[in-house]
Amino acid sequence: MPRWNTKDLRRRRRHLRIRNKVAGTKDRPRLTVYRSLNHIYVQLVDDIERRTITSASTALKELQKSAASAKGKIDKSRLVGELIAERAKAAGIQRVTFDRGGYLYHGRVQALAEGARKGGLEF
Repeated sequence: MPRWNTKDLRRRRRHLRIRNKVAGTKDRPRLTVYRSLNHIYVQLVDDIERRTITSASTALKELQKSAASAKGKIDKSRLVGELIAERAKAAGIQRVTFDRGGYLYHGRVQALAEGARKGGLEF
């Protein structure tokens, strides 16, 4: 069984608290964020059917080509937000519910949200 440090435990508790209030539907899926040390991952999830509609991350090869000019992780996160907005529009989705995954709305998470808004998603 993995041992959690206190920072991870606090984040997981915040995430569970958020997840009790936030749910995704077919009309308004949940935009969920996972932030690792080097990458950021985002998914559109329909919680009723329990499936992922679409996803994007900085680990994708197609994004790495365009992200070569980006200066840091925050700029890359903004590009991921724009990419998920583009993919959501292709799937016919305009409005989403934002699930920040227990992370503070700051830095990379904020840049991702701003990029998604810039791409045309409504939170």
